[in-house]
Amino acid sequence: MGKKKRAEKVRFSPEQEALLEQMRGDLAIQLEKKPKRLAHSLSVARTAERLAATYGVDPFLAHAAGILHDWEKARSTSEQLARARELGIDLGVELELVHSLLHGMIAARTLPARYPELPPAVWHAIAVHTSACAEMSPLDEVLFVADGIEPLRPDTPGIERSRSLVGKVPLDDLFWESFVGGITYVLEGGRYLYPGTIEVYNALAARRAGRAAKEKA
Repeated sequence: MGKKKRAEKVRFSPEQEALLEQMRGDLAIQLEKKPKRLAHSLSVARTAERLAATYGVDPFLAHAAGILHDWEKARSTSEQLARARELGIDLGVELELVHSLLHGMIAARTLPARYPELPPAVWHAIAVHTSACAEMSPLDEVLFVADGIEPLRPDTPGIERSRSLVGKVPLDDLFWESFVGGITYVLEGGRYLYPGTIEVYNALAARRAGRAAKEKA
């Protein structure tokens, strides 16, 4: 999964471009008081589109997911917590401990009614763009990586390494690099690590180990 190919200039249909333009305008209103978050979201969208073109993923869906992935960041943490409880989001721990994971999950539940043109794959990518999951689709991986390496992010060694791997390694490996880097960042900062992240890590690590063993056999 996620074989590399030469990225070509992406051309969207008039209908697709119109929807993307509508979403950009909606996001500008939604994040009017958070210009840096708006700039980040649009940068993620462009980065996701390029990654998608490189790895054979639908660039329109990647761009759309990038635009909308931080929609709920317009809300304060307390507002996100309240909305998550209203929606019945249950991660098995106190939501205050994992508040940084909630915005994508909230958006994935509330935005489909606003943008019915977009398929479930977009909402799943948005839901897991910070938490990841054991079964990541190529679109999920593209959004996850784009969020971490978009050019407005600081040039840390880990981010620069991930950027340098684009187009040189399979998408699965690029995602793994970004995912593990995120865990390292949490641990080095002494932050709470969501137990679900450990489960995802172990599932992915076991799968990678099994694949490596088959390749050596």
